[in-house]
Amino acid sequence: MLGEYHPPEEEQPESEEKQLNESELIQDIGSIRPQNAKHLIHCLTVIGQVEGHYELSAQNKTTKYEHIIPALVAIEQDRSIEGLLILLNTVGGDVEAGLAIAELIAGMQTPTVSLVVGGGHSIGVPLSVSAKVSYIVPSASMTIHPVRMNGMMLGVPQSFSYIAKIQDRIIDFVTRNSHISDEKFRELMTNTKELATDVGSVISGAQAVEMGLIDKTGSLSDAISELYQLIEASPVRYPD
Repeated sequence: MLGEYHPPEEEQPESEEKQLNESELIQDIGSIRPQNAKHLIHCLTVIGQVEGHYELSAQNKTTKYEHIIPALVAIEQDRSIEGLLILLNTVGGDVEAGLAIAELIAGMQTPTVSLVVGGGHSIGVPLSVSAKVSYIVPSASMTIHPVRMNGMMLGVPQSFSYIAKIQDRIIDFVTRNSHISDEKFRELMTNTKELATDVGSVISGAQAVEMGLIDKTGSLSDAISELYQLIEASPVRYPD
């Protein structure tokens, strides 16, 4: 009929496709990139248990390192992404996988801010301090304990030496990327007076900041504001 207009297929809105891509991103790796914001930041979540070389049961909430590692590489290369916000609520998990992710975050040129919203336990501690600025909400907590080994292990000096070396690597990373001293962190890790069936310490958000483990207490808006400041103060990552 005269006067009717049917837009060609290439002019159809892309909102449905964008929503689908964002839904897949959230479902696959718990990530989302907001489009209508002052600065384009990527939000990455570390939740549940950090999964390493062995798959956990379907009942476990997991963060898979084979998803996170390539995502971090892509974020660092993407010229459109100006900053990375890492939200953590993790019970810990695989030491090697968690430390690998933490080292990658610490080595990024992209401005990064972490926010512990529930717990940053065990290997979640290095992940929490890996960002350029770390935040924790007042109600969150962090559990610091020695390295544990699962399964059968030979009770020989070499096994204990191996565990001690892994522990030293974690302590070295945490003290390099935070303001807590080696002595204080080891003291928290080997505390025998706090946990009923284990060795270690549980510290609150305020205590984590007081000890220098985490930089600041704050909320989501504080973390985003801090990230915006880092973005605006940082040099251009990809000069023409």
